[in-house]
Amino acid sequence: MTSSSLSSPHSHRGSLIPRPAPAASMAFARREHGPPRPALLFLLSILPLLVLFTFSSAAAPPTAASPAALHNNNWAVLVCTSRFWFNYRHMANTLSLYRTVKRLGIPDERIILMLADDMACNPRNNYPAQVFNNENHQLNLYGDNVEVDYRGYEVTVENFLRVLTGRHESSVPRSKRLLSDEGSHILLYMTGHGGDEFLKFQDNEELQSHDLADAVKQMKEKHRFKELLIMVDTCQAATLFSQLQSPGVLAIGSSKKGENSYSHHLDSDIGVSVVDRFTFHTLAFFEKLNMYSNASLNSLFNSYDPSMLLSTAYYRMDLYERALNKVPVTNFFGSVMKTIHTDSAYTGFLAAREVETPLSMRNNILGAAMLQNEASTRRSNIEKMKEAQLRSDGWTVILLQGKNSDTVVMYGLGAMGVLLAISTWLSIIGPKKKKN
Repeated sequence: MTSSSLSSPHSHRGSLIPRPAPAASMAFARREHGPPRPALLFLLSILPLLVLFTFSSAAAPPTAASPAALHNNNWAVLVCTSRFWFNYRHMANTLSLYRTVKRLGIPDERIILMLADDMACNPRNNYPAQVFNNENHQLNLYGDNVEVDYRGYEVTVENFLRVLTGRHESSVPRSKRLLSDEGSHILLYMTGHGGDEFLKFQDNEELQSHDLADAVKQMKEKHRFKELLIMVDTCQAATLFSQLQSPGVLAIGSSKKGENSYSHHLDSDIGVSVVDRFTFHTLAFFEKLNMYSNASLNSLFNSYDPSMLLSTAYYRMDLYERALNKVPVTNFFGSVMKTIHTDSAYTGFLAAREVETPLSMRNNILGAAMLQNEASTRRSNIEKMKEAQLRSDGWTVILLQGKNSDTVVMYGLGAMGVLLAISTWLSIIGPKKKKN
């Protein structure tokens, strides 16, 4: 028997006591059972940040869909700046665009209509309370559904600039305000008499090109639009937006510098011209479209024939990032309103049925009571379903609501502080244990 096979009580006793492992064995064991203490402390310190980032991402509002897919935040500002009967066509121009954008889906509450004169009630009008843009008189532009926001002497340069910039007095109602935001697409249409870098208002004052540029700059700084299309039908229209410098702005005018903008035709019954050429051909383009059409701005701009306009339509797009052939005209001239599904309509229907039906069954008390019980039962079932859904979703549904985002942040910061304190304590007591 060799000495290596001999054992003693001391050797047996020694085999029961764990011996310190070599450095390589300790490193292997550390890799097998978990990360080393510094890595554990690092994971504990960044865990609250990960939790906070997750909650913040979930609580953030959903990103908007691409503008080409949805156009449901569109506004229109339509301005006729001319007074007097011989400027009948300018009011007809504006009312024609008003009718077009309404037909393509922009509601009245998102249209600011400014008419410097009331041609419909002018004593020279052979068709009282009516305005036409064609000599066949088949379409009355001044129908029952016209909502004029600024009329007559309210149409001034000051009020126009206040509409764009949102700098109103407190007494101005919401219906006269442009309540757009940073996601809005705005159409600004202006018609009247103009010249080199100016547009007349009321034949009394002028809007200068630098006034318009300054207003657009303020709109951009105040996040009042995402994209803005300026359309001007007047003489030397292109000069009015020569001072623009704000990004996201696209502008088109009916004529270049030194050119006039002409009327289309004369109505012998009314005695004056009833529409301008540029607006007439714009309307002809849109009459073939609906709110779901995919016609692009490029197709609209290419539809203007100088031989038909007797002037050169000019558009400025150096401030506009997207390609015109990829931008639908309905991004500015139309709108598809959002549809939000809620249970409130169904609950309201139950309440209405609960109230109205007993009135029609006054002589049948038992039937009314049964109907009331049925409505109450269904309402309680709806409430139970909502409570069950909340329970299934858990506390995260409540925390992730927009109104409680501050609560989420506070919880995250509190958890971060606790875990940092724990990690600091572990880092302090770790060396002490090794010394012992």
